[in-house]
Amino acid sequence: MAAAFKDHFSRLAATYASFRPRYPAALFDYLAKSCRRRELAWDCACGSAQATLDLAQRFDAVLATDASAAQLAAAPAHPKVRYRVAPAEASGLAAASADLVTVAQALHWFELASFYAEVDRVLVPRGVLAAWTYGVLHLDDARIDRVIQEFYGTTLKVYWPPERQLVESGYRTLPFVFAEMKPPRFAMREDWTLPQLIGYIRSWSATARYFERNALDAAAALQTTLAPAWGDPQAARRISWPLSLRISIKP
Repeated sequence: MAAAFKDHFSRLAATYASFRPRYPAALFDYLAKSCRRRELAWDCACGSAQATLDLAQRFDAVLATDASAAQLAAAPAHPKVRYRVAPAEASGLAAASADLVTVAQALHWFELASFYAEVDRVLVPRGVLAAWTYGVLHLDDARIDRVIQEFYGTTLKVYWPPERQLVESGYRTLPFVFAEMKPPRFAMREDWTLPQLIGYIRSWSATARYFERNALDAAAALQTTLAPAWGDPQAARRISWPLSLRISIKP
């Protein structure tokens, strides 16, 4: 049975598309090399294509699905990509047609038994399922990082949905399917200005929920707090996220 769609991001679709960090190219190279063939990848819960276009560079075709039409409307067109509004449990793909199924920063929203049944149905033999997530960011400046961690863990604490705990655990507490592989480690890094960082923080569901409940712009207040330590707001600073990948191969 499909889970009820928890739509935390449709209202943030444009911000999400503009300010989410990019996944490392080495991750997609590894996924492509893990597949016996590269004819079709299914990017499930693709959002506004944060992983989709990288897959399109390495596979003949990509089906990118999301339950949010607003998210897909913010995704860029690509000749190798078909976008489809669909839940994770019903891709619309033919049986044994996909070489790779990816879930980027979304597995914690799924009804897992139904999703895994769909993965088993659509993957070819020896097809690959890969799911990854990234936790709270860290700044290379300790003063700024302390403020960010306080904002994330205290100011927004009660505004995060309970599924956020699964992200913070790196999905290690979730059941998985098939025989798991031990992947290499990957790092996510960006060099962002202060406005870029604040744009990313505005894309958090907890930040939007804070505004809805309090009619206060917590991201703007955070920017004011960070400004003295940051200095020139257009100066780029190194930001990193811990990335956790789980990957398995269908027998």
